[in-house]
Amino acid sequence: MEEEEEGLAMLISHLHSLSPFFTLQPYPQQHPRWSVFDFDDYSVDDFCGLVMAAGKSGSFRTMEALKHPSKKSRRDRSRGKSSGRSSRDEAMEQQIWKDLPEDLFEAVIARLPIAIFFRFRSVCQRWNSLLNSQSFFQHCSQVPQANPWFYTVSHEHANSGAMYDPSMKKWYYPTISTLPTELMVSPVASAGGLVCFLDIYRQNFYVCNPLTQSLKELPARSFKVGSRAAVGMTVNGNSTGPGYKILLVDCNGEYEIYDSVTKSWSHPGNMSADIKLPLSLSFRSHAISIDSTLYFMHSDPEGIVSYDMATGIWTQYIIPAPSHLTDHTLAECDGRILLVGLLTKNAATCICIWELQKMTFLWKEVDRMPNVWCLDFYGKHVRMSCLGNKGLLMLSLRSRQMNRLVTYNIASREWVKVPGCVVPNGRKRQWILHGTAFYPCLTAMA
Repeated sequence: MEEEEEGLAMLISHLHSLSPFFTLQPYPQQHPRWSVFDFDDYSVDDFCGLVMAAGKSGSFRTMEALKHPSKKSRRDRSRGKSSGRSSRDEAMEQQIWKDLPEDLFEAVIARLPIAIFFRFRSVCQRWNSLLNSQSFFQHCSQVPQANPWFYTVSHEHANSGAMYDPSMKKWYYPTISTLPTELMVSPVASAGGLVCFLDIYRQNFYVCNPLTQSLKELPARSFKVGSRAAVGMTVNGNSTGPGYKILLVDCNGEYEIYDSVTKSWSHPGNMSADIKLPLSLSFRSHAISIDSTLYFMHSDPEGIVSYDMATGIWTQYIIPAPSHLTDHTLAECDGRILLVGLLTKNAATCICIWELQKMTFLWKEVDRMPNVWCLDFYGKHVRMSCLGNKGLLMLSLRSRQMNRLVTYNIASREWVKVPGCVVPNGRKRQWILHGTAFYPCLTAMA
């Protein structure tokens, strides 16, 4: 009980600095959201710097985080005297907040940055059980989703991931202790705060919440996964509904669907005869999802093939790609289907964004990378991978002379350079191989 009162005092202190939470407004996107994983020693300082409240600057040490708010430095005590606030006033406020109603308490906690939530979760058993509370789940579902995060794997560390938070513009290096270390896994899809991994050698699928380490190995399938296949993932109903589905489809039109409710794979049937086979598919070209429909990019003929999880109907669209286009993939924003790719002509290369017109089913260019950035690509053989395609894109650009990551916000049309992915205590920038975007969610269960 004493630990809970001390934790509540810490919570009150954070609430004073995070005033939007008093009115139960959605958390600002600039606040960090993170969790406590099995961190190595080198990442402790990184984590401590992440949990500073409301963007305040300065150093932040682990021991300072555990001090009771009443134990202030001489400088802080002098500030309290000058403002006319006494320790008795502070104690009275804590006495009031201690009787905060349970439902209101959970509503406040659901809007805290993830780093602060996990610190308070360690205070007592009751607070630790919040993740299993149905009412807390409902409160979390009412908080609007911020920008997605990106889960990536690099060439140097294929068995461990690196996650990028675009709001803080920082990389974090979690260790998913529940995932067997001998596996060679790659993120191939995501939905509802969960990431779907494929074990490249053993051909097994895993679904994991990178924040809470909730992990599940999916049962075996009826056919082997080849290199020319694709994976899509959707949630059942909506983002707050229970369960998810995973679609696996290969170039010959064979496909299976995993349903987390039934915990099994099914083969609903065959593609209709008007779908031209074989399909040119790849794990690197992630599917996009709009409502219950998944869309895959394919070539020969160029276009899109879609599958509606609700109706079980496959549809093929023959849509010629823009000329001189390479390394292109689909993206999505607010129900719009977009195309991102490298446009190369002579020695000049530029990244362009197109939008699919609903009336004509043709691609229309809507934006391109600033020319001053494209000058860096001139005369270089640049390859591009799209690591996330959910409103905020992460693009990996690499050549013999270059290793660069950028993000593109589809709604605001903003291009931002991403800091290099360098493991703490390391020097060399990591070469990102694969990745996927996911929305951080505390309550998503594999």
